[in-house]
Amino acid sequence: MTGATGAILGIHMLIALRTLNVETHLVISKWAEATCKHETDYSPSNIRRLADFAYRNNDMAASIASGSFRSDGMIIIPCSMKTLAAVSGGFGDDLISRTADVMLKERRKLVLVARETPLSTIHLRNMLSVTESGGIIFPPVPAFYTHPAQLLDIVDHLIGRVLDLFDLDTGNVKRWQGFVEAR
Repeated sequence: MTGATGAILGIHMLIALRTLNVETHLVISKWAEATCKHETDYSPSNIRRLADFAYRNNDMAASIASGSFRSDGMIIIPCSMKTLAAVSGGFGDDLISRTADVMLKERRKLVLVARETPLSTIHLRNMLSVTESGGIIFPPVPAFYTHPAQLLDIVDHLIGRVLDLFDLDTGNVKRWQGFVEAR
């Protein structure tokens, strides 16, 4: 989790993965901690307890910083433009960007739930660079065809769609069925 707005996305991702019995390794940046305190009722320690393993972002000796660590992939949710830039440039100066670099070099799945609007040319170039390197950019854009009644409906749908990329089904995704014409 990085410091972009949308901390609830990362929290609900951890909850969904726990429900699916998927082992999780969490890194929360300093600014993600601040954002969590501002946007949610969760403390950083409560969020860490949602994960199976939690690391400090400056712990470059953590197991997940190595290509020999086995994983199915990585989700950075939410992903700040600073982290996007670091991943795009291969600048692994913290555990989050280093682990993302490992995912790309090992050809594992890397999903960045990029939270920013509007986007500058630099943001778009960084997104293109990450995509060309094998990463997936997943802006958290709501699907209005689901007729969400509250914010958490949107959050759960987005989490489900991200996990679709890993062939994990939360059961919370309303699938598009096409237009149904009234007769």
